[in-house]
Amino acid sequence: MQIPYINLGLQHKPIKEEILSAIGNVLENGQFILGDELSKFEKSFAELSGTKYALGVANGTDALFMSLKAIGIKQGDEVITAPNSFLASASSIVITGGTPVFADVKDDFNLDPEKVEKAITSKTKAIIAVHLTGRPAPMDELMAIAKKHNLHIIEDGAQAIGAEYKGKRVGSFGTTGCFSLHPLKNLAAGGDGGVITTNDDAIYKYLLVARNHGLKNRDECAFWSYNSRLDNLQAALLNVKLKHLNKWTERRRTLATLYHEEFKNLPMVTPHDKSYEKAVYHTFIIQTEERNKLKEHLASKGVDTKIHYPVPIHLQEAAKSLGHKKGDFPVTEKQAETILSIPVYPELTDEQVSYIIETIKGYYN
Repeated sequence: MQIPYINLGLQHKPIKEEILSAIGNVLENGQFILGDELSKFEKSFAELSGTKYALGVANGTDALFMSLKAIGIKQGDEVITAPNSFLASASSIVITGGTPVFADVKDDFNLDPEKVEKAITSKTKAIIAVHLTGRPAPMDELMAIAKKHNLHIIEDGAQAIGAEYKGKRVGSFGTTGCFSLHPLKNLAAGGDGGVITTNDDAIYKYLLVARNHGLKNRDECAFWSYNSRLDNLQAALLNVKLKHLNKWTERRRTLATLYHEEFKNLPMVTPHDKSYEKAVYHTFIIQTEERNKLKEHLASKGVDTKIHYPVPIHLQEAAKSLGHKKGDFPVTEKQAETILSIPVYPELTDEQVSYIIETIKGYYN
């Protein structure tokens, strides 16, 4: 049996006609930029996230970058984030002129609040809290730290659309929430896309203009800015997919629960929800000392796996100027050597899931 890590085509088969109809409507009405489909999507996404506002932008990195610009991050400012995330969490800070400052993570891959507080200096202006793998970061503790030190919190929810922490959706805690709609994400566009959520009126009004060249209207520019808009065609596709997101999320959660139960007696660590969490399992990452051998075994049996991520951000060539070395963030570095992402997408059949489980058990037995 051959099981790819992800199969993007499968998701669209049962909803293909609905998607084509939605795209056809956009082609006929000619609204390609900032149209009705985008307005509809933004309203729905704000409702999904439990926020006053949502704005579609070109991609998840732009969501982070523009959020940092909105809170005034500039040359010399420090922003604390996690070293185990996708590199955009840090690169978005650098391209604003700021400096990423890393704090190590806990066993659930999310920021360790104690390490975050120790990393704060007089130059610290914000924290980017990454909800990695679709599990919510410890927002109560991080929000308390931010309030104590008068800092902004930007939520990187790229992998966590719909995740909940103590009954509240991610993206509704911080000054803004930043989401990716990349084809690999749980809610996926047919290309790049992103969303910013916020409850702050002033931030919303700034971003509304900032994403569209700084234009007050067709002819007048208020300030120099960017071109980062979610296309109306993408919004039309996403409006179709939003109707199916809860079903897809529940399937991911069902598979995650099954994996956790089936693997609990094996020499590995598997993720599972705490009582106050509702994770959406963008990835299901096991941790095992035999990661490389297990990965090879699974590949030999036709099961594709990935590593998210094998090289921590602080050890990337691009981060050399930050002056980090191996050993600076031991939890992150240990995890990079033991983590393995196994397939968890909703379209997996029960037969495929059983095969994945038995193949992993077979390796250890």
